[in-house]
Amino acid sequence: MTDKNKKYQESFTNPIIKYGRITNLLAVLFSFVPAAVLYFVYGAFPGLTNILNGWMLIASIYGIYAIVEPISYFPILGLPGTYMSFLAGNIGNMRVPCSAIAQEAVGVKPGTKEAELVSTLGIAGSIITNIVVVTIAAVGGAALMSIFPPIVLEGFRYVSPSIFGAIFAMYASKNYKYGGFALVIVGIMLLVIKVLPPYVMIPVAVFGTVAFGFIVDGNKK
Repeated sequence: MTDKNKKYQESFTNPIIKYGRITNLLAVLFSFVPAAVLYFVYGAFPGLTNILNGWMLIASIYGIYAIVEPISYFPILGLPGTYMSFLAGNIGNMRVPCSAIAQEAVGVKPGTKEAELVSTLGIAGSIITNIVVVTIAAVGGAALMSIFPPIVLEGFRYVSPSIFGAIFAMYASKNYKYGGFALVIVGIMLLVIKVLPPYVMIPVAVFGTVAFGFIVDGNKK
């Protein structure tokens, strides 16, 4: 490890890991506060059986994402961005696009320390903007949504796919081989196999494309 990398590790990475763990663990604890208030203040308790059944239902649906998403998103988000994103939420439709666009705008190479810093700044900006927008939306969003015509409301369903499509095009244009392979493997899963759930298709597409890159270009310097 060079002196520059050692200094970066000591002054930036280590504190990020320390405070990232603390803040995320605190977020887990604070997420139980509403339930605790309902129980201790209002005496509301659905019963242990209902709680466990509800937990098992949610875990069976979303539990796999706790494994898939951190691994899949980490190369784009970086270490600080991963802590920030999983604390703030809206990872797929907000943090990942902002991180990718920030790196593209600055022109850094993905996976480098420079990209990690740029990603951190981009995600931080998105979180601040998100707080402002959500605050405004909470105050006047309901009234605003009521005046939109149905066709506009229907269009909101396509916002996230549009964002991810743009991100894919941005990265695929840098290497057509990888982009083409990713399209083929996703197309096979969607149009031929058809029965795979998203939590299977996402890691297959991500790690399949990574494996393809190692096979094709792994020996190149």
